[in-house]
Amino acid sequence: MTASQAQHISSRDNAWLKELRRLAQDNTAYKKQGRLWIEGDHLCRAALLRGLKPAVAVFTESFWPTAPAALTRCAVKTVVIPDQFFRDISGLESPASMGFVLDTPMQSEISPSVATVILDRVQDAGNVGSILRSAGAFGFKQILAIKGTAALWSPKVLRAGMGAHFGLSLHEGVSLEQVDVLQVPILVTSSHEGIYLHQALRQQELPGVCAWAMGHEGQGVCAELVRRAHVQVRIAQPGGEESLNVAAAAAICLQASASAAL
Repeated sequence: MTASQAQHISSRDNAWLKELRRLAQDNTAYKKQGRLWIEGDHLCRAALLRGLKPAVAVFTESFWPTAPAALTRCAVKTVVIPDQFFRDISGLESPASMGFVLDTPMQSEISPSVATVILDRVQDAGNVGSILRSAGAFGFKQILAIKGTAALWSPKVLRAGMGAHFGLSLHEGVSLEQVDVLQVPILVTSSHEGIYLHQALRQQELPGVCAWAMGHEGQGVCAELVRRAHVQVRIAQPGGEESLNVAAAAAICLQASASAAL
């Protein structure tokens, strides 16, 4: 795409630019607009690798002349804005030089038989994004986010997910009744009850395909979900800490399941 084919915006009062600012800074704006904002070369390339076509590609004026063709020619529409405008939009301490506006992926039906992670009111965006990264890495391709969980497609969760979103089937606002669709065993984590994870792994008691439920940072997994569980698991902590961060616990549990399936 040539410079003449890109739209150059030079006014802060531009209506589309105001919408982009809301999309980049409001955690739930994507639900209203039906689009989401991703920023930076890594996330944008991750989306392209998954076959997604951006609705709009946005570049800073300083980066636009040298931007790779793979990025400048991929979108339906291309916009170039002053560097300061991009900094005003960005949620990063060190703003990137480009970003994509993507159509929010359609939410599909819950698959009852695939490896799944259930997020039970996990509220910290960093934790949610980190869990999505672990889920993608260890083969858990479906995420069920129970009502009260941080918005999965919010800018902060997208940044923490580092591109994992685009390889996962994500379901938001899920009820406990919808969890009942699952036909795979549900495993819940606890800091003080259930079989130790290392023992379950050694005794080959971890199901090959299952659903791990990760709970609220302070309250853990809710009682209703515990009652639906096939197994309750805890992680040995010889160092004596009271509990692990939920994202760290998720990584350990999902890796153990992946090892059991090898």
